[in-house]
Amino acid sequence: MKHTYHIHGMTCNGCRNHVEETLSKVDGVVTAMVNLEKAEATIEMSSHIPLEKFQKTLDKFNGRYSIHLPGEHQHHEVKKEETPKGKGTGTFYCPMHCEGDKTYNKAGDCPVCGMDLVEEQNFLTTSSEQWTCPMHPEIIKDEAGACPICGMDLVPMQPDLSAEEKTYKKLAKKFWIAVAFTVPIFFIAMSEMIPNNPLYDIMEQKGWNWIQFALSIPVVFYATWMFFERAYRSIKTWNLNMFTLIGIGAGVAWLFSVFGMFFPEVFPAEFKTESGAVHVYFEAATAILTLVLMGQLLEARAHSKTNSAVKELLKLAPNKAIKIVEDEEVEVSIDKIELNDILKVKPGEKIPVDGAITEGETTIDESMITGEPIPVNKSISDKVSSGTINGNQSFLMKAEKVGSDTLLSQIIHMVNNASRSRAPIQNLADKVSGYFVPVVVLISLITFISWAIWGPEPVYVYAFVNAIAVLIIACPCALGLATPMSVMVGVGKGAQNGVLIKNAEALEKLNKVDTLIIDKTGTITEGKPTVEKVGAFNDNLNESEILQYIVSLNSNSEHPLAEATVKYGKEHNAKALSSEEFSAVTGKGVEAIINNKKVTLGNPKMMEYAHAEMTSQIQDEAKIYQRQGKTVSFLAVEKTVVGYVVIGDKIKETSAKAIKELQDKGIAVIMLTGDNHETAKAVASELNLADFKASMLPEDKLKEVEKLQKKGKIVAMAGDGINDAPALAKSDVGIAMGTGTDVAIESAMITLVKGDLQGIVKAKHLSHAVMKNIKQNLFFALVYNTLGVPIAAGVLFPFFGILLSPMIAALAMSFSSVSVIGNALRLRSIKI
Repeated sequence: MKHTYHIHGMTCNGCRNHVEETLSKVDGVVTAMVNLEKAEATIEMSSHIPLEKFQKTLDKFNGRYSIHLPGEHQHHEVKKEETPKGKGTGTFYCPMHCEGDKTYNKAGDCPVCGMDLVEEQNFLTTSSEQWTCPMHPEIIKDEAGACPICGMDLVPMQPDLSAEEKTYKKLAKKFWIAVAFTVPIFFIAMSEMIPNNPLYDIMEQKGWNWIQFALSIPVVFYATWMFFERAYRSIKTWNLNMFTLIGIGAGVAWLFSVFGMFFPEVFPAEFKTESGAVHVYFEAATAILTLVLMGQLLEARAHSKTNSAVKELLKLAPNKAIKIVEDEEVEVSIDKIELNDILKVKPGEKIPVDGAITEGETTIDESMITGEPIPVNKSISDKVSSGTINGNQSFLMKAEKVGSDTLLSQIIHMVNNASRSRAPIQNLADKVSGYFVPVVVLISLITFISWAIWGPEPVYVYAFVNAIAVLIIACPCALGLATPMSVMVGVGKGAQNGVLIKNAEALEKLNKVDTLIIDKTGTITEGKPTVEKVGAFNDNLNESEILQYIVSLNSNSEHPLAEATVKYGKEHNAKALSSEEFSAVTGKGVEAIINNKKVTLGNPKMMEYAHAEMTSQIQDEAKIYQRQGKTVSFLAVEKTVVGYVVIGDKIKETSAKAIKELQDKGIAVIMLTGDNHETAKAVASELNLADFKASMLPEDKLKEVEKLQKKGKIVAMAGDGINDAPALAKSDVGIAMGTGTDVAIESAMITLVKGDLQGIVKAKHLSHAVMKNIKQNLFFALVYNTLGVPIAAGVLFPFFGILLSPMIAALAMSFSSVSVIGNALRLRSIKI
């Protein structure tokens, strides 16, 4: 039996995965499928399972989710998440993606790897500047003025720090405290190497050991205590990670020292100095912890740069706009703009929302969204996007998309989601990381035993120090950060160049693509068709009447070709007749009842569908235009072809260059179009495309993708229409033109904002650079650990007398993660 339930409390794909996995494990459940958009769970079960049992299972998430039957009100209290105040969204995620795309509603550390959670940068919740009174902070105004209580001038409110800024400042404060106490400990310990140590004239060694102990307390129990908390949690949950090793290594060194001070009689002579005091390792423990803290500090600063692309996009959103209200210009906050509002944009200002120009003309710098530096000319009816910058002329525009619906918001939302996605190559790092910590602990024990058996005197001191060095130098986080850091920077780089990546998998797959299928209209061509001629085949109807029928039919259609004919009809004063039973036949054309007659418009397949005969004379006349690369649609009335319309669509200037660049990279480019063979041949000839297929219906394009995949090809599909959506979804990598339909964009893994084939070249360059960077990071992390652990264990000692101090090991470990992030940041400067 199968039941559908409503799930309340899910906010992201991470939530969906957790709910689906949890419900699947309930006894008696065969399958459980959870849909995030519909907030539904479809559960197939062998026998009926009470609803209460499912809810009890979900209660392990602290009341975050509830399950109930559709249409019923939830009876289970769901914990409401509080969004913290500040610059960010209040959405936090692990930079190593330990739990996939799971997010948290407050700052903290990842329960799996222990790393500090990173805050997702918000998209367009930019609020206008607010003002407050320095004497009466409860007074908050949206504009400058005087305090209504004391009359003092209001001052701008200081913006709250973002979560990452707070984390950095907190770590910096703890780091300097750790340094202040660690440096004296280090000098006291190192003074033992000075002949006739002058410190012993002041106090004997036992006394200095007690001072080291006292100085270490603030370091261990305040500045770096979080490392021990994370280590304890990792062992308790058995999610072993970097902090497990740090906690064990530094903790053992510190506890050993304390135990040696209180119970020196327990230790053999080899652990003691000439004065009878036990060797202490307070300097090693505190130096290790301080260096690790420094690494975390540097990492926090580096993390803030990895999502710099999103921050730059956020800066594009203006705080205010000028709204026209009853012919008056009124300055309003960006969040007060509503659909269909008329806004005025002055020279040099940022465009506040998406819309269309209603009055005036200008040039607009769209480089921040498309990556193209040349300003674009805009006039009445042309679309403009939020965040782009107006040129030197004022204009009026109508708001068509506001808030989270604007292109800028969608870009930032897509970048945030893609940054949290996992690339398949990361599975390698995950498998290694799963065995990493237990293996390192085992190697540490083997190191201790080996030195205790075969090491020089004092054997136990050598054994102890080298075992700790092994624990400290191992760095699983470098391995874990290798992929996500490169993905985050790469996705941001793409967004700045008009290439929107839906997920990390798309980047990895695109690098392997060897076959590219492209649509013609809107992909190779500009997608701005214009009517060039209307002709008649029947003496009973003239061209004006043919045009009137065409306009009457296409008034109900949203196809780009239909829009072109309707626009042409308005320019020629063609009035639309009333129509009934309108129907669009995908990939063929449209039909309706007009003046009690069945009227059909479309390609030859539509004529065949309508049983309208295409004579050789009609076909020959159409071929004249088709051989010029034009599209010809035929009009039939009551199964008789009576006329035609010739539509031209200019080939984009960049198409030929982009196709050649892709072919030079060894990618086979194939054009599939719904247009006729003659038109397709003309376009293919102009672009030097040897491989093309014409008269392709949506299902034909889909079959062609499947056919190529069965041959072992890695197929990318680029298109912009509803007709392309099935093939886009089926291909290994779907690439949607941003100028196309929402359906095509939703079906695709990559969206090109400018809707240009040159964007595919950029995407290909980007995918290659990101994958190369990931492999460099993985190589560095693996080699670092492969070489570092044996050296720390002392394999070089028998040959060169070289040993690695635990402090040097801690320094190396800290910089390994920073090096991985630093290498990923190089992607910001690549040219795509």
